[in-house]
Amino acid sequence: MKLKKNWLSIALMSLCCAVATPTWSAPHAAPAKSTKVAKATKQVKAGKQVKQAKQARTSKLAQGKSRSKVVAKASQRGKQLAKSKVATRTRTLAARKPVRLASRRDAVPAVLPAASLNPGYVATAVRQPQVATAAASGATGASFGQIYGLHHTQDPLELKSSVALVVDQDTNEVLFAKNSGAVLPIASLTKLMTAVVMVESQLPLDDMITITNDDVDTEKNSSSRLMVGATLSRGELLHLALMASENRAAHALGRSFPGGLQAFVQHMNAKARHLGMADTRYVDPTGLNSGNQASAKDLATLVKAAYQQPLIRELSTSPEYAVRVGNRQLQFRNTNSLVRNPSWEIGLQKTGYIVEAGRCLVMQARMAGRKLIMVFLDSAGKYSRQADAERVRRWIEVSTQKGALSALPQRKLTS
Repeated sequence: MKLKKNWLSIALMSLCCAVATPTWSAPHAAPAKSTKVAKATKQVKAGKQVKQAKQARTSKLAQGKSRSKVVAKASQRGKQLAKSKVATRTRTLAARKPVRLASRRDAVPAVLPAASLNPGYVATAVRQPQVATAAASGATGASFGQIYGLHHTQDPLELKSSVALVVDQDTNEVLFAKNSGAVLPIASLTKLMTAVVMVESQLPLDDMITITNDDVDTEKNSSSRLMVGATLSRGELLHLALMASENRAAHALGRSFPGGLQAFVQHMNAKARHLGMADTRYVDPTGLNSGNQASAKDLATLVKAAYQQPLIRELSTSPEYAVRVGNRQLQFRNTNSLVRNPSWEIGLQKTGYIVEAGRCLVMQARMAGRKLIMVFLDSAGKYSRQADAERVRRWIEVSTQKGALSALPQRKLTS
């Protein structure tokens, strides 16, 4: 009986131990659950941080776009204000000084029918031009002729030059004129007067002249193949100035003149007055400064005077020329392609270009058995001045064949 009780006691104790066993494993299960919770919490926090970072970037981008719009609007307002100031300045100057045009006796309707295509034609501007400054021209990238409105003038030949004049060299008969009295910048046509003064001074052409920093263009910052320190003769510099329109060559000629550059420019203006060029003014020997101005009538007078110098005729029509500078030989070509055209008989020529003047050209050429002087100013397009010369030549030849040249009453060019 006692043994049976002991066995029951042992069995009960074993059962209690078996039931109690899970309570001992519980402490090992708790850490696993807390770890998962911690990881989940970290993931949630990380997700919130990423979302906040995205929102911050989006906000910054929005602020940047808004700031860019503000800057763009401010820049646009600044440009509009600058244009307004230029326009106001131009109108103010226009009220002070009107441009000089052809005299009233030259005034004819601006647009003529094709039947009126004959020598003696004179075109004047459709609009009264306004005076503008070099600053206004530089700001707009337009020539003075464009600012004045001279390009609105129409003519039967449909020339691209806003100013044109064709004159018989021997009789002074005006065959064609378009805004011939307008006074405009003449760019490197200035060098023709530079050559006249230099040749008439009779300075030795074999004197050696060195290019210095003073000859470097600070007006338009144009380039040159004549480096500072290069030494050439006066004759070589004159050749390059006329044929290749070399600015440093022309400036060196004026700088080395007795009395210096200022004295040389004074001689240029004195010669212009002597020739009766009342609308002409020179401020430098190169033409880079837009203050060098003249009318087509005055330039025709200058061409006629320059033609009297055989050296100027020879050098200005030379197709190409080579000079030795140090150990190098530099080859230069004529800026007027027509001198290399065998169908042209050109006795003298000079080209010119700056923004304020447009493309310019003066020539003396023989055509239809006559010596003619042609002046083209403010032409729009790189090759349009030569094309205008071709148009005039075809017109002269056709008119001559029809007998129109001798049948029309003659007009004389007066200074």
